[in-house]
Amino acid sequence: MGSTYTPPWWLPGGNCQTVYARVLARNYAIEYQRQRWDTPDGDFIDLDWMNREVGAAKLLVLFHGLEGCSRSHYALSLMAMAQRMGWRGVVPHFRGCSGEINKLARAYHSGDAAEIDWIMRRLKRENPGCDLYVVGVSLGGNMLLKWLGEQGAAATSIVNGAVAVSAPVDLHAAAAVLDFGYRRAIYTRRFLRLLRAKVLGKIATHGLDIDIAAVRSCSTFRQIDDLYTAPIHGFKDADDYWTRASSKPLLKNIRVPTLVLNAQDDPFLPADALPRASEVSDSVTLEFPDYGGHVGFVAGSMPGHLEWLPQRVLNHLTAGC
Repeated sequence: MGSTYTPPWWLPGGNCQTVYARVLARNYAIEYQRQRWDTPDGDFIDLDWMNREVGAAKLLVLFHGLEGCSRSHYALSLMAMAQRMGWRGVVPHFRGCSGEINKLARAYHSGDAAEIDWIMRRLKRENPGCDLYVVGVSLGGNMLLKWLGEQGAAATSIVNGAVAVSAPVDLHAAAAVLDFGYRRAIYTRRFLRLLRAKVLGKIATHGLDIDIAAVRSCSTFRQIDDLYTAPIHGFKDADDYWTRASSKPLLKNIRVPTLVLNAQDDPFLPADALPRASEVSDSVTLEFPDYGGHVGFVAGSMPGHLEWLPQRVLNHLTAGC
């Protein structure tokens, strides 16, 4: 569980790391090519490709976090480093996250391993000569780990290596901290502003039987998940959703070489909720640095950079360590 990550002296604490890392996105310029895929259930997703036409033997797939996209700071820094290494890269957007609302009443959720499954299988089928490496960040990390755990050895025929960064592997524990105190004011408030607007749009478009006033007054993940996320995606309520969608119980089934990287000062997940070595398979490497925040890991002298995280990710994927 040791790590080479050392935070800069001028950026103390997980909250500073989490917030400041977003500022550094402006230092990375990636030109993407967009492609639209129809989904198996009659919807669509958009994929942003980096070096799509390059005949590279390695393809990096990145699944973003809650309300993230191909322009999120972690996506830009990771794709920039992959580009320097001559790889191709692709960011599949979850439904409704590419700038255009999806067609169906459903959206995406933290445990949607089935969505990961058809995307990865199609990428493998359409890129038969490529080694596929996959990274999941935050919500996308939990989804990826759940898929890897459900697939077990079968995933090794699709993916050569995987990394999950700042994944909320225990959704009950994540909600317990994000729905209260300063985290609710700093983080949850921002997410809920985006999610409320999307849910209200779904109600208007699809005539969903959901209390509009209740949606507008939502101020916690429990409330929005009870009202929309859980029932629309086949769960009884928020507790049922968080239980069935958490990846932690499935980590012992993973057979693809996988790095699980979480900072112990991550404001989105308490350190005591992180998995122990006894709870994961021999294929899983746990790395829990003391610092780094939630997908922060800023390094260097002021104003800093985001190079440590993509370097660590790609080191694992190329060396399997």
